[in-house]
Amino acid sequence: MTNETERSFAFIAVLGAPNVGKSTLINRFVGTKVTIVTPKVQTTRSLVRGIRIEGASQLVFVDTPGIFEPKRRLDRAMVAAAWSGAADADAILLLVDAEQGISKETRRILEGLKSAGRSAVLAINKIDRIKREKLLGLSATLNDSGLFAKTFMISALDGDGVEDLLGHLAQLAPAGPWLFPEDQISDLPARLLAAEITREKLFLQLRQELPYALAVTTESFKEREGGDIRIEQIILVQRASQKAIVLGEGGSRIKDIGSAARHELEGLFGTRVHLFLHVKVRKDWLENPEHYRDLGLDYRA
Repeated sequence: MTNETERSFAFIAVLGAPNVGKSTLINRFVGTKVTIVTPKVQTTRSLVRGIRIEGASQLVFVDTPGIFEPKRRLDRAMVAAAWSGAADADAILLLVDAEQGISKETRRILEGLKSAGRSAVLAINKIDRIKREKLLGLSATLNDSGLFAKTFMISALDGDGVEDLLGHLAQLAPAGPWLFPEDQISDLPARLLAAEITREKLFLQLRQELPYALAVTTESFKEREGGDIRIEQIILVQRASQKAIVLGEGGSRIKDIGSAARHELEGLFGTRVHLFLHVKVRKDWLENPEHYRDLGLDYRA
């Protein structure tokens, strides 16, 4: 137990281009899954917060949507949320994919940080995928921007260098009380976390067929007397043909998705979960302000 007078607290925004490993890193920081991970880009839609206690510091990591060139209303809202998370943070961690290098999205982030007058901690991820000479060259080029006081070489997937990075971030936390209970690992509402888990399983199952044309909402989340949980969710698609893809032949695909989601939810909540999935066609779900509000996004962005 730490002395309350010695405690420190910080919000840390994790920025990066899509698919550089932000969600994987935050899950490793927290020690369990609080944000979904898929091989696809732009899968984090809202600001997801994972909480970690490191020594006397309570760190709240904000998993921001990847910053990219927005083309739709949802894209604009996601990018606006990412910059909002950075503006409100005590510290910023920029994650760069070593193999991807300095992409146009990363350049856009560097320009944004410079315009905002913000410095950041730099973490170069997936260092096992490129040769040392190229890695050192990438680090030197990024540090030429003058935006980084400290650089770390890490692998979010296997944990190399992550503890050193975590220790440094804890040192950046200003003195102050912890805002969350010691045993809390996320401030994401359980019903939204449940929806995100199901959305992850949809992404993994559908692969190239329906990458971004769907959404998941939790309509009902009830803890029953015996301790188990009943969850009803709606999977929104834009066309009837997409509904058929999600359902699969004879409902086989939706059954597999539900089974995978239920198994993971039972592990997260530590109890039996009864999950019911319904697929509905709503061609205008991307223009529904209520959906943006549920995700914590600004519909007007």
